[in-house]
Amino acid sequence: MPITSHYDQAQQALVIAIDQQFDFSMHQAFKEAYSQIDNSQSTHYIIDLANTTYMDSSALGMILLLREHALASDGKVTIKAPSDSVLKVLEIAQFQKLIDIQR
Repeated sequence: MPITSHYDQAQQALVIAIDQQFDFSMHQAFKEAYSQIDNSQSTHYIIDLANTTYMDSSALGMILLLREHALASDGKVTIKAPSDSVLKVLEIAQFQKLIDIQR
């Protein structure tokens, strides 16, 4: 499955893992992954990109929509373990200024 999600009790966060490509075809599944949980349950979202090999500009937009969703309830978004090529896309878009990126 290209997108999986689970609630991590230890981190008190919803973890969304994306395998292979993160592009427009993932839009609905990505939105469903973070919409399935009530903001009162979690306001911290972790996007796990450890197995993501490709990301396009629509994926950047989806991350920004998640950030907006999180900020509506004083939450935050963290991007975890991006590959070098995915990190380059994030850095070109200067996402490090908006979102915590953990290598």
